[in-house]
Amino acid sequence: MKSLRSRWLRTGHRPVLAQLRGRRPSPAMIVALVALFVSLSGVSYGVATGSIDSREIKNNEVRSIDIRNNEVRTRDLRNNEVRGIDIRNSTVQGRDIALNTVTGDDVREDTLQKVPSALLADSATTAYSVSGLTVIGPTSVEGGTPAVLATHGPLTLSGECASGSVPQLSVSTTEDNSAGTAEGTTGVTATPDADIDITDGRVTIAEFQGGMAVRAYGAADISAFATSGKGFTGQLGLYRDSSGAGVCRFHGSLTLQG
Repeated sequence: MKSLRSRWLRTGHRPVLAQLRGRRPSPAMIVALVALFVSLSGVSYGVATGSIDSREIKNNEVRSIDIRNNEVRTRDLRNNEVRGIDIRNSTVQGRDIALNTVTGDDVREDTLQKVPSALLADSATTAYSVSGLTVIGPTSVEGGTPAVLATHGPLTLSGECASGSVPQLSVSTTEDNSAGTAEGTTGVTATPDADIDITDGRVTIAEFQGGMAVRAYGAADISAFATSGKGFTGQLGLYRDSSGAGVCRFHGSLTLQG
């Protein structure tokens, strides 16, 4: 060092080492170096820890193609965040719903139709036909006014509470040469008629006296037929209650033909 200093003093030129030590980096160089250090430190942190977190991912940059199929699970979804708009229409099936979890509150009622057998519950005094079967609900009749129990084609079956609270079954027709008959239990009187015309009106085919009992019950097998091929067969219960004003009740079922 002494010889270099002596040489500098003799020649007036500074050594190269001394020139480098005397220079300082510019402000722009300092900023560039700091930025480089920060960027390198971030990458090195992710690589060093073996994981990349949200700090290393630009917002709105992760796409479906970046996620392995069947890897997103329930624990990755926030509770109550998946909505109807996130599910493709007509893709949820019965197997996707837990058993016995869909209730009436989940169903729009005005979009439902009646179950066929539920039609019978609309009225207990009206007959309904379901696949050829007519069910006659308990029908009360009093005061001698007949009630229509069932109608099929030209044939009409009626129930009446005659004097003395006697239940009667009758057949009328809108087609000449129709026929009706009945067979019954004890107390039921059958009066078959093989030629019922339009002008005959209601023709009684069965009635139930019930003896001296105030309340009694019997049954009758009945059938009716029209020349056009329409007809019905079935069994009806006949109930009498002679107490008070007197009431007769009818119930049963018919099988329709034609």
